[in-house]
Parts: sequence; C-alpha cells; structure tokens
Amino acid sequence: MKWLAMTDDKRDHLKDVGKLRWLDQHLGSLYLDEIDRDVIDKIAEIKKATGSRSTANRYLALIRAVLRAAKDEWDWIDKVPKFRMSAEPKGRVRYLSREEADRLLAELPEHLEVMAAFTLCTGLRQRNVSYLRWDQVDLDRGVAWIFADQIKTKRALAVPLNATARKILVSQQGKHEEWCFVYQDKPVDRCSTKAWHSAKERADIENFRWHVLRHTWASWHVQRGASLYELQELGGWSSFEMVQRYAHLGADHLQEAACRLDDQSGSQIGHKTAGGKLRLVASA
Repeated sequence: MKWLAMTDDKRDHLKDVGKLRWLDQHLGSLYLDEIDRDVIDKIAEIKKATGSRSTANRYLALIRAVLRAAKDEWDWIDKVPKFRMSAEPKGRVRYLSREEADRLLAELPEHLEVMAAFTLCTGLRQRNVSYLRWDQVDLDRGVAWIFADQIKTKRALAVPLNATARKILVSQQGKHEEWCFVYQDKPVDRCSTKAWHSAKERADIENFRWHVLRHTWASWHVQRGASLYELQELGGWSSFEMVQRYAHLGADHLQEAACRLDDQSGSQIGHKTAGGKLRLVASA
C-alpha cells in the first residue's frame, strides 16, 4: 500500500499496519471517494463499543491521514470528509510508589529488572533503553544521549545519569560490545512479555504498563522538588503542556504563597466567634 511505503520510517509503523488490517474489513471494498462521514462514524462506534474513545480516535486519525495524503499528495480524491474525534477523558497520572517499585523490581527477571531500574533513573522511553548503545554513553561525564532520529520529538536529548544509573550501566559492561541491555545476546525489543506480566501479578501491581515507568520517574522528580521546566528538559517533552499533568504532585512550593493571606495586615481567616460564625480577626 502506498501509505505504508511512504511512512515506513515511522516509529509506530507496525501499529499502523495492524490498524489497517483491521480497517480492511470495513473499507477494503470501497473506493477512496466512497469513504464518507457515515462510514467513518460507523467505524468509530464499533471501536468505542469494543475498546475506548481513545482507541477509536487512533483509528480515525489514521483514516484521516491516509485520506489527506490521497488528496494533497497523490491527487486521487478531491476532498476529505469532515469528522470529529471523540472527547477523551483526562485520567489521573498512574505512577508507582517507592514500595511498589521495589516489589516489582524484586520480581522481574534480571534483564528486565535492570532495564526497568534504568528507566526509573532516567525516564527514557522503552525503545531508547532497549536500543541504547555503548557509543551513546559517557560514564566518566555521567551522561548518555539520544539522537534526534531515535526520539519522538525529533530533537536530540542529553540524559544526565545519576549514581544508580551509572552503577546499572557498569553492571552491564562486558555483556555485549554494542548494546547496553541485552537478553540472549540481543537487544530486548519487547518488554511487555509474559515474564513482565507474571512479575506484576506476583508483585500485586495492577493497571500498569511499561510506559508508566516514565510517568513514575517524572512524578518522583516533581515530588522531590523539580520544577516543571526542569522536568520538560530532562524528559525531552516538546511542549510545556505535556508536563503540566504532573503539576499537582509538586504543590509544596506554593505553600508559602498560600500562607500570604495569613500575613496581610496581621490577620487570619477562619476564626470562629462565640456564636459559631467565621470572621476575619487580627492575629494575637
């Protein structure tokens, strides 16, 4: 298919392949100009009924991208039907407590344990850990780097290594000449394996996938006082909005600002009178 050939360098190329295979049962017998809003709305309803709104949106986004390419780049159709994505609820950020993290690491097989621990130290995405090479690491300086073509934002990222991250890398030296993390002499391409799920079950950890290790790293940073701007730089997010999901975890720095009302004119809010009424009174 022309779309797949054009986008074979996408990081989620294989996911597109899977989506298009599923879509084939609904679109395979139609010409491009026969794919109208009614057809697309029907697909959206089917995906929402069997999955979620966010899942449905991913399929609709792919349909839209293919149709736009057919119109703007290939001149195969004259227009693209207009349709809206479903509103997605904003859920809470899922992250591990320190105790949960310790339980999970204790249950993981060694090759996944070191990768998970390294992720908790650096916040790197799974693929960047899986395919981290020794020529991307400088243990003396305490830094690793991810090249622009290896990262979602397409901007190179410098990764400062804390003491634990360095120790993990030192423990991996000598296992492979090229790759930092290997299993059976190969990079660990897929971490969400049967061993991963079994470890989660033994550690009694639910509603958790590998990418949540990155959320955990970010959450711990904010809880320890990192600013959202620092977090954006450390994690390589392209926009400030992406890190605002962690803002509620670091409200301690606002405590002083919140207490300014107590200091204005030597007054307090909330003193009760003998009659049980709240009033503003001068501090003693």
